[in-house]
Amino acid sequence: MTTPSAHAKPAARRHDGPSDAFDVLDACHREMLDKVDQLERLVERLASQGIDATARSDAAVVAHFFATTARRHHEDEERHIFPALARSGDQAVIDAVLRLQQDHGWLEEDWMELSPHVQAVASGYNGYDIDVLREGSAIFAALTRDHVALEETVIYPNARRVIASNERQEMGREMAARRRTDRGNGHAR
Repeated sequence: MTTPSAHAKPAARRHDGPSDAFDVLDACHREMLDKVDQLERLVERLASQGIDATARSDAAVVAHFFATTARRHHEDEERHIFPALARSGDQAVIDAVLRLQQDHGWLEEDWMELSPHVQAVASGYNGYDIDVLREGSAIFAALTRDHVALEETVIYPNARRVIASNERQEMGREMAARRRTDRGNGHAR
């Protein structure tokens, strides 16, 4: 007997539309972790081989994702998830929300430092500093992984509990509609 792959369900939902906001947010987390891995592989490739077509392509994908999709994801959390939890009265959850909001600022700062170097690689220019990329990507990757883990173990379970199902569905429709509009305008999710 075969079981459906983990990839079958998201593909079906993507076609049918998300059932709630957490489908969109969870999918973005998976993509975010994938892009962090891709960034780390890119730095390794640059250190060993320099710029080639694969490095340029990977750099373009990573740069675009963190400049668009990741920012929209953080905006979705700030707009839809964090406010409900900040009103929850649970001090541990409120502290986690405050930490995650601070993380969003740090992630943005870290990306602003890395972005010119990644963009240089995407354009095929040698105007990148491998040491900045190596150190900066390690910090960025560690913070991203820690941030996602806190959201998935503390924030999202609590948000699922305090945000009504119909509200989560409406939030999911709004997020998905905005992403469709962005894709139609040439922007990523």
